[in-house]
Amino acid sequence: MSAATVTPTDARIPLRGHLRHTGALIRRNLLWIRQDPESMFDALLMPVVFTLLFVYVFGGSIGQALGGGQDGYVQYVIPGMIAMMSMTLSQGVGTGFSQDFNSGVMDRFRSLPIGRGSVLFAKVSVELVRMLFATTVLMIVSVAVGFDIASWPGLFAAVGLSAVFASSIMWVFLTLGVVLKNAQSVQAMGFLVLFPLQFGSSIFAPTDSMPGWLQAFTDYNPLSTLADAARGLMVGGPVAHDLWVTLGWSVAITAVMAPVAIHKFRTKS
Repeated sequence: MSAATVTPTDARIPLRGHLRHTGALIRRNLLWIRQDPESMFDALLMPVVFTLLFVYVFGGSIGQALGGGQDGYVQYVIPGMIAMMSMTLSQGVGTGFSQDFNSGVMDRFRSLPIGRGSVLFAKVSVELVRMLFATTVLMIVSVAVGFDIASWPGLFAAVGLSAVFASSIMWVFLTLGVVLKNAQSVQAMGFLVLFPLQFGSSIFAPTDSMPGWLQAFTDYNPLSTLADAARGLMVGGPVAHDLWVTLGWSVAITAVMAPVAIHKFRTKS
């Protein structure tokens, strides 16, 4: 018999059971990271490499255009890179999920009397821990290259907003991890999604000099509103519009993609 026929449906498991299962799976995933510390290399090295690359390679020229030199560019790009981390590291949840399917781990989970959603919520929770770790590394490097933290409450609010958005994007990559056949396919599809969203945004440079059609794209790009909201929270400026638009995107993406991911996971043969 298939796993779906021998396992109770999510509806038969009480909320307390779902929470207990999620907690146990979070612990399992954290222990796996402890046994495989190389899996944290991307969260450790990516903030260092991207910060040094953009500050010292592009910071002088873009900073002059901003009127503040390299120091001014540091204040501009670091909040945007917090937004970038939320998107880039979210891809890892899809590739890891796909690898678990191919290794047979997910078949074992689906044969157990646990909530289907618990497996996915545990994955999202652990990836958020990885993202917060990467953000911590990013801020340490940022201070070392001259970033001035003008508002600590604003910094924590920006990180929290990035975590909310990241959790919504993770449901997209979880769906890809279930639907696509292997981790390489998930990674390739992820790059096709990530690159236009990241570079067609206000993360690395202002959008004023972009062509009109590209500015129209950036206006609806959630990474632009996330970066601008983080920038306003951390270094000052308007926040309300970008904050609400980012939250709206996060709620909409989660509302659409979370049920899809859970359904695909439950029905995958």
